[in-house]
Amino acid sequence: MDSKVEDILESLTLEEKISLLAGQDFWETVPIPAKGVPAIKTSDGPNGARGAVFNGGTRAACFPAAVCSASTFDPDLSRKIGNALAEETMTKGARVLLGPTMCNHRHPLGGRNFESFSEDPLLAGKLAAQVVAGLQEKGVGATIKHFAANEQETDRLTVDEIISERTLREIYMKPFEIVIKEANPWAVMTSYNKINGTHADSHPFLLKKVLRGEWGWKGLVMSDWGGTNSTIDSLNAGLDLEMPGPTKRRTIEAVSKAIFAGRISEATISDRARNILELIEKVKGFENPDIPPERSVDNPEHRRLIRNVAGQGMVLLKNEKNVLPLSKDHFKGKKIALLGLAKEALIHGGGSASLHAHYRISPWDGLHTAFGDDVEFRFAKGAHTYRQLAPMGEGCTDLRGTRGWTVRLFEQGDKEKPVEIRHKHPEAVFSPLLEHSSKWKDVQLSSTFVPDETGSHYLACSGIGPTVVTINNEVVFTQKYNTPDGMAFLFGGNPEKEFTYTFEKGESYDIRIRSRPAVGEDEEMGIMAGLPGFRLGFMNAKDHDQDLVSEAVDVARDCDVAIVFTGHTPVWETEGQDQMEFNLPKDGSQDKLVDAVASANSKTIVVNSTGVAVAMPWLDKVAAVIQAWFPGQEAGNAIADILIGDVNPSGRLAISWPRRIEDAPAYGNFPGVEKDDQPQVRYAEGVFVGYRHYDRLAKEKVLFPFGFGLSYTTFSIDDGQVAQEEQGSFKASVVACNTGSTAGATVVQLYVGRAEKSPKHPIKTLVAFKKVFLEPGHKRTVELCIALKDFAYFDEASGSWKVDRGKYSFSFRQSTADIGCHVTLHIDGSREVKL
Repeated sequence: MDSKVEDILESLTLEEKISLLAGQDFWETVPIPAKGVPAIKTSDGPNGARGAVFNGGTRAACFPAAVCSASTFDPDLSRKIGNALAEETMTKGARVLLGPTMCNHRHPLGGRNFESFSEDPLLAGKLAAQVVAGLQEKGVGATIKHFAANEQETDRLTVDEIISERTLREIYMKPFEIVIKEANPWAVMTSYNKINGTHADSHPFLLKKVLRGEWGWKGLVMSDWGGTNSTIDSLNAGLDLEMPGPTKRRTIEAVSKAIFAGRISEATISDRARNILELIEKVKGFENPDIPPERSVDNPEHRRLIRNVAGQGMVLLKNEKNVLPLSKDHFKGKKIALLGLAKEALIHGGGSASLHAHYRISPWDGLHTAFGDDVEFRFAKGAHTYRQLAPMGEGCTDLRGTRGWTVRLFEQGDKEKPVEIRHKHPEAVFSPLLEHSSKWKDVQLSSTFVPDETGSHYLACSGIGPTVVTINNEVVFTQKYNTPDGMAFLFGGNPEKEFTYTFEKGESYDIRIRSRPAVGEDEEMGIMAGLPGFRLGFMNAKDHDQDLVSEAVDVARDCDVAIVFTGHTPVWETEGQDQMEFNLPKDGSQDKLVDAVASANSKTIVVNSTGVAVAMPWLDKVAAVIQAWFPGQEAGNAIADILIGDVNPSGRLAISWPRRIEDAPAYGNFPGVEKDDQPQVRYAEGVFVGYRHYDRLAKEKVLFPFGFGLSYTTFSIDDGQVAQEEQGSFKASVVACNTGSTAGATVVQLYVGRAEKSPKHPIKTLVAFKKVFLEPGHKRTVELCIALKDFAYFDEASGSWKVDRGKYSFSFRQSTADIGCHVTLHIDGSREVKL
């Protein structure tokens, strides 16, 4: 590899080297055909290889979200996911997958938590390492992201995160360190945010001192899309590749000027270019330079894997009086109510993790397949869950009298002479990614609307930049400022304020939407800078104000069992913005539905599909709860497997579940405040994130603890033993037993903490885990190997990792709140621990 890369590097001119340091377009690197350098293609994302198109592109397999796969606590499954993702990536002509996402769950309202594995850095790191290994052993480069501390979406392009070095190293950099050292990923993506005043893409501490220095990693560092914030600083810090292209920061003129001024060396440019060439070599780009067209390959093995991982990742949170499983024999001839989101397949969150799945199995479909014709199913929606009104389209005609809208593009500020006119635009939506010819243009959509009924109607509008809506020349909506996040607009999660307008049936109304590109600094808008985009939603008052709960209650009362499906659709849980509130959307409608149904039917089961913890004010009233997460394209089948007992639940929570948002560790410090006109957030909770925080609170403040999950059988863990074998390593063992009557699996979790509690340190820390499958009545000795580094802390005064002299409790548990069994050992001496 080195010889070929060095030969090519030596043949390149300085200008050619500079040209390699940014993409040629949205997904591909720059080729230099004359020198034998091909382009390679990248693809989103963490739970499937989407391909080049954000919406409605080539179909792809949708795998369970990372938080679902993490809840399996099974690294072997993560390895298989990596293998399958590699195969999917290659069907999209790509050589590099932009994943896995592995930032910690700092706060339950984090908009992108679902993409990441866990609140615990060990669990996240171990599982992510296996995804990376699975990808790269198949020849596809993994891109671990976002380095580092990308735990919120609010102001994500500009927010300055104030974090102590200890907190960074023990919590937020630890998953990356594990993956770097155990799987050697070929690429790392930097985050948008600042850390202690410096953008991640230009951060010498992160990129030079730690990543390439202490950790000794050699690979390619790329920016997040639109996340290159400087020319000189990012090059000197170690950012190899600016994405997407064409370049904004790394023009040949700008970089050459910096070299001439002595602010960047030619050696630095060669180093950056070398890393790009080496990535091309690793993915066999020189050997096979073609980028084949995208294909949709629906692989049966991937189907089975997705269903298996989803089933093992779902967590049974409550099962009063063993209402579950629902025996198929017992329910012959009976009625089951399927309520709420039963007909929607909540398979992924919004943003980079979204894709055009091969298919989407809803719970309605999955349960019909499972029970066949033996059961009568009744459905009622029960709650309004939409976030945005459907785009206005029906009853609209353009200037030529055909169905749709007329689009006019104007030079900015010009209202008289359009530079382009198009007709038959189907709906009142203007998507920036499909309309690149509109960059730095003002856009107007106009239509004649003829309503089919008289009365009050609801409308709602949002734009990337300033936007105005008029009806018959009357201004009915004005947005004066940019959207908070342009990418959030793209992903359909922008909040919109509804307003009403009274229309008369049969009358004609001239409706116009005028919108400008985002105004202000590019840093605030990222890759959306200069692109206009907007939407106008519409709904009649009858549908908008319909009472859906009463119908659902009537259906539930008439059935033997009521299953309420709750959760977040992709527009509610998405990249680009954090959760609006801890309760399920919309405006408490889902909570009201569950509460009302539970009052009508004592056998009410809730299946919740979110990537985060949510409030459950109705928990005491329902018989059972399943946390289904976002389980991928086999969602409905996997949920049915759990409900009917074909799969015994074995998922364990990869996150802690607080009762109230006020008890979350980052409460009051999320998503931050404005300081000197810049957003800033302090990680004031330090290392006390997740269970490290909840361990110090009263038990009643935690609804479900980290590592918790029920089964259709029961388990015990006993006879824990720990022996220190040699300096820095320990061998632990414990006996796990299936004490019930059904085959199943539990997760043995080993935690270490000081016997004498210290306010400066967590009470306990997860150091090892293992999933164990057992037949009824069977026992198994589970062995776990750990080292001092697994529970060392970072001492800022000496700049080193340490384990202090003293007694330590090694506790074997099935969750952080489980008593289990423990062993106390005295560890001699205070020492520096080498990682």
